[in-house]
Amino acid sequence: MMSKDTLFALSLFPYLGFLWFLTRSKQMPPLALYGFYGTLVFVFVTIPAGIYAKVHYGEALANIDWLHGGAEVFLTLANILVVVGFRQAVQQLKQKNSQV
Repeated sequence: MMSKDTLFALSLFPYLGFLWFLTRSKQMPPLALYGFYGTLVFVFVTIPAGIYAKVHYGEALANIDWLHGGAEVFLTLANILVVVGFRQAVQQLKQKNSQV
């Protein structure tokens, strides 16, 4: 059986493919695309935070509130960018359709 850490590491490859296709499609709202890339930032912040939690506290990252919350801020910001990016795109589309 595959460990959760191995599965987590392997999940990066499909996500990188997803980002590659989104970037090449040129159809993604730019702010939303930044948000999806921000999810990668979250991943790369979470890994050292998890190692720090294990080494210095002997606990999983989820058990160290200040460290876990600090890492989750990056995910929250990425999600906000995705939502605002799509919202702007919908508003622009509505505005464009109302002018026709």
